[in-house]
Parts: sequence; structure tokens; C-alpha cells
Amino acid sequence: MRGAVSLLLTGLVVEAALMPIAVYHFHKAGVYGAVANIVAIPLTTFVVMPFEALALLLDTIGLGAPAWWLVQHALDALLWLARAVAHAPGAVRALPAVPDGAFALMVGGGVWIALWRTRWRRIGILPLAVGAAWALTTPSPDILVTGDGRHVAVRTAAGLALLRDRAGDYVRDTLAENGGVDGEPLLLADQPDARRSRDLCLTDVVARGRAWRVLATRSVYRVPIAQMVAACRRADIVISERGLPRGCTPRWLKLDRSMLARTGGIALTLTTGRMVTVLNPGDRHPWRDPPTLARPMRRFGAAGDQHGLAGGAASVRFRVPARGWSER
Repeated sequence: MRGAVSLLLTGLVVEAALMPIAVYHFHKAGVYGAVANIVAIPLTTFVVMPFEALALLLDTIGLGAPAWWLVQHALDALLWLARAVAHAPGAVRALPAVPDGAFALMVGGGVWIALWRTRWRRIGILPLAVGAAWALTTPSPDILVTGDGRHVAVRTAAGLALLRDRAGDYVRDTLAENGGVDGEPLLLADQPDARRSRDLCLTDVVARGRAWRVLATRSVYRVPIAQMVAACRRADIVISERGLPRGCTPRWLKLDRSMLARTGGIALTLTTGRMVTVLNPGDRHPWRDPPTLARPMRRFGAAGDQHGLAGGAASVRFRVPARGWSER
């Protein structure tokens, strides 16, 4: 009994140490992992690994089949336990994106506790608790927009709803994770308060005691400029994958192709007025804006002078972008 309690406490400590990292990167936290390890660790240590070694040893004389049979059933039991825990109610807790400051406080406090052995280690509890409280009280974003503007997720009374019904599994999972939703997102077109046409979709998001009117384009077909401008003026936020006309002036925010090219994906939290962008101003990473290399000047001379040795002709300058050659 004491060994089981010790194993449980060890598992809880490990889960607590890894949870800030898992939540920060994957927006999910396992709840029953420490309990499952009470069975999984002894099963792996005392059954799976020893019988695997025995099976490999007996294979040298052709008698490893019985040991492999035991290994197979032990692994089946291990997989059954993993599936049972994963599908148990409340096994996974989905959380929205954790602020960088909260993550730094939790990791810093944990490292402080791990490094010190005297009473000074207790100081680490303060930043750890503050970071955890900050992360748990961070509201979920109300609107999520992918970097290309094609996919939009809006938080409704029924849950997170997607603009397009043809979003792939990766897009659905990414938007659900960043929205702190555990489950399949809904479709915005199926919501009772959404008004849509072939090209546009209009819905209201309630936050801060008011309704924010959100307009999003949902096709690549041309919308008459007068119709688009009039729709923009009636909306608080306009989202589109295309470039919108200058006359499109919503009451608060306009997210079109040119804006998203500078910001990347966006998460909007209307309750706090917070906007998080993938790209930061002044981002100088080489993959963000690949540099171009200028090819040396090349002169084309008289007929037959393919190498431009004769001179006297106008020069043509080329640039080498990331995608290949193009003439300037």
C-alpha cells in the first residue's frame, strides 16, 4: 500500500511539473495520468520489459513464442488502460492559449523549487501560484482567424463555430485547441443568430455587455463594391481572405489580406480587448521575409556576342527571390 501511495505521489509531482509545458504548447492537460501510472508503470517494469528480454533470449533457440504471447497480452492490457483513461469523463482539460508571462512565472517558480534545498525553495511557490492563477483565469478568445483569412472561428452561446464547413481536421483541431475547446467545433451557418449568403456571413458576438457584429466573407466570388461597402459600415469587425476596398470601413477592426499579411493569425478576446497576433512588429526572422539576392549586372552586346563582351548595350538587372528568377 505504501508503495502504491509513493508511486501515486511521484506521478502527481511529475504531472504537475510537466503540466505548464503541456498546456502552453498543446492547450490540453491530462487529469488521470498519475492514477493510470499506478498500473501502467508496474505492468511495464515487471511484465513487459522482462518478458521481452526473455523472448529475445529464447528466440536464439526458437522457443520465444510463449514469451512473446505474454508480452502481447501485457501490451494489450496497457493499451486498454490508456484508451479507458483517455475516454473517461473529464480525462482531458482543454485550456486557451496561456500568456507568455504566466508560462514564464510557472516555469521559473518550478525551477526555483527544484534547484534549492533549503527554505529558500518556498519562495518559488509564489510565482508558480501567480502564473497558474493567471493561466486559469485567462478568458478564451472570442474570435480566431487563420493567417490566410480563410478560416474563422467565432465563440457562440453553443460553443466554438467555424465559418467554413470544409475546414480540414488540422485546421479544426488547431482552432479548437487555441480556443480552449475540447470537442468538435460547430458550424457558424447552423447557428440561429447567423445570417449568411453564398458570399457573406454575419453574426453577433456578445461580450462586455454588448453585441459585436462580425462580418466575414466565405467565398472567392466577386461581391459588388457598393454591397460590400454598405455591409462593412454595419459591422464592427470585418474578416476576409481577399483585399477589401478602401471604402470598407467597419466600426472597429478590418482584417483583410493586407492586414493579415502583417499580423498572421489573430486571436481576439473581446471581453478584455486583447488581440494576439502570430507575427510581431519588427519580426526579422529570415523565414518571415526571405531576402533577395541581386544577380551581377549582365550586358547583352551585339548579335552573336552571347556573353556581352562587346559592351555598349543597355544592361538588364535581375533579382533572385526565394521562388526563382524574375526580371526587374
